[in-house]
Amino acid sequence: MVSNIITGSVIGIDGYKIVAEVDLINSIPGMTIVGLPDSAVTEAKERIRSAIKNSGFNFPMKKVVINLSPADIKKSGSGFDLPMAIGILASNGDIEAIKLEQTAFLGELSLEGNIRRINGILPTVLELKRQGVKQVFLPEENAYEASLIDDIEIYPSNNLARVVEFFNDEAEEKLKPFVGKIEEYFNSDNTNIVYDFKDVKGQEKAKRALEIAAAGGHNILMSGTPGSGKTLLAKCFSGILPPLELCEAIEVTKIYSVSGLLEKNEPLVKIRPFRSPHHSASAIGIIGGGSNPKPGEISLAHKGVLFLDEAVEFPREVLEVLRQPLEDRVVTISRAQMTVKYPADFILLAAMNPCPCGYYGDSQKECICNDFQIKRYQSKFSGPILDRIDIQINVPRLSQEELLGKTESESSEVIRKRVVEAKKIQVQRYKNEKITSNSQLTPKTIKKHCIIDEKCENLLKTAISRFNLSGRAYDRILKLSRTIADLQDFENIQASHIAEAIQYRNMDRQK
Repeated sequence: MVSNIITGSVIGIDGYKIVAEVDLINSIPGMTIVGLPDSAVTEAKERIRSAIKNSGFNFPMKKVVINLSPADIKKSGSGFDLPMAIGILASNGDIEAIKLEQTAFLGELSLEGNIRRINGILPTVLELKRQGVKQVFLPEENAYEASLIDDIEIYPSNNLARVVEFFNDEAEEKLKPFVGKIEEYFNSDNTNIVYDFKDVKGQEKAKRALEIAAAGGHNILMSGTPGSGKTLLAKCFSGILPPLELCEAIEVTKIYSVSGLLEKNEPLVKIRPFRSPHHSASAIGIIGGGSNPKPGEISLAHKGVLFLDEAVEFPREVLEVLRQPLEDRVVTISRAQMTVKYPADFILLAAMNPCPCGYYGDSQKECICNDFQIKRYQSKFSGPILDRIDIQINVPRLSQEELLGKTESESSEVIRKRVVEAKKIQVQRYKNEKITSNSQLTPKTIKKHCIIDEKCENLLKTAISRFNLSGRAYDRILKLSRTIADLQDFENIQASHIAEAIQYRNMDRQK
C-alpha cells in the first residue's frame, strides 16, 4: 500500500507543499529515497530506521521506496525525517492512513525517536495552510513560531511514539493543539532604546540627519575623524526607528526562520533588525548565496538597518554588490538548479574616516596623507554607490565646550515620536501606492507627491548646475525634501526643505 504523507519545505523564504509517497515492496530489504534529495535527506535512512526501532515499532523487512513529490524541486534539510517515518509506519499498518488526510508532518528525528527543531517552519506552515492543510505535527521547539499562523491546528510533540499514539487513540494523555497569543505577544514590548541620543554630546546636525533618515527610510553616510561619535550615533539610530507593523514583523520573521536565527521562546521579530557585519565579511556573506542559497546580511537587515562601520575598509567588490539591492530592495540569487529572491528593504547606515590616517580636514590634528592616498581611500565608495545614498554628512570633532557642556540633548523617545508621526503621514498618503515611505517613491510617484513651486525649481536648478547632480541625485533630493516637509507637517515642499536636503549631499558639494 502506498501512503501519501504531506510535508513541506522552503526555497528562499517561500514555502512549498511536498508529498512523501511511501511504498513497501516485497524485495531485498533496503530504503531508497528519490525526488532530488540532498545529502541531509539521503542520510535520513539511518535516522529513520533507528528512530522507528527505538520507538517500539518493527521496521518492515521489505524494500522501502520513498518519492518526495514534486520530483523536480530540490529537497534539502532534515525536516523530512518525521513525514517519511510516518509514511513507513502507515504503509506497514501501524497507523491508519485514512486518519492522515489534511495533516502535515515536519521535523528531524534523532536515533532515539525524539523530534528535533528545524528551520523555515513559519513560511512552510503558511504555505501548507494555503494548500488546505488543517493540522500540522512538528517539534515542540517550533511550536511558538508556528502558532503565529491563525486557522490551523498546531500539534507539538517531542517524540515519534507520541505522534503515532495520537492517531491510534492509545495515548493516556493525548496531544493538544498549541494556542499562541500573537497579538498579545507582539504588543508586549517592541521598543529598543539601549543607546539614547540624550547621552550623545553635540553633533546636532548629525542627529537631525539621522532623524530624517529614520522618518523616510533614507540611506545615510557619516564621514568624520576618529572619536567624533559616528559609531555611537549609529547605535542610537535603532532607538528612533518607527515600530514594526505586524505584517512587517512576520515578513522579517520568515527570513530569520529560514536562517535558523529565531530563539525558542522568541518566535517573532518584534523590533527592526540592526545588522553590523565586520569589514572582513565576504560578498556572499553580505548579499547571500552559497551552494544552498541562504539570506545574507542585507536580507537579515530587511525592514531595519545595515550598519557598515569603517565602510571603506570593506573590499570594493563587497560595496559594489549593494548597488542593485539599494535600488530594487530585493536581491535575486541565481544558481544552475534554482533562482531565489530575498527581500532587502533596508536602510544603509555607513560610517567612514575621511582618509587613511583619519584626520583630513580636522581642525586640531594635521593629516599626514598625501592627495593620492586620500583620493584612493575615498574612491572605494564609487559614484554609483554615493548616488544611492540620500544623506552624506560630515561628523566633525567635538569642541571643548561641547565635551564639557552639561546641557542635555533631546532623548531618543522624543525624537522617535516625531519620526512615528511622520511615518503615519507617509503610510496614509501612499495607502493606494503599495509603498510605505518616501524613500520608496518611483519617478512616477515623485511627480505626483513631490510638487514644488517656482522658488523650489530655481533652487534645484542652481544646485544641479553647481554640483553636477545626476538624475538619481535629483530624485533623492526631492524624496528627502518630502520627508523634511512631513516632519514639519507641511502638505507641500517648501524652498527651505529643498535647501536643507541639498545640504545633506556633502560628497556632491565636495566635487
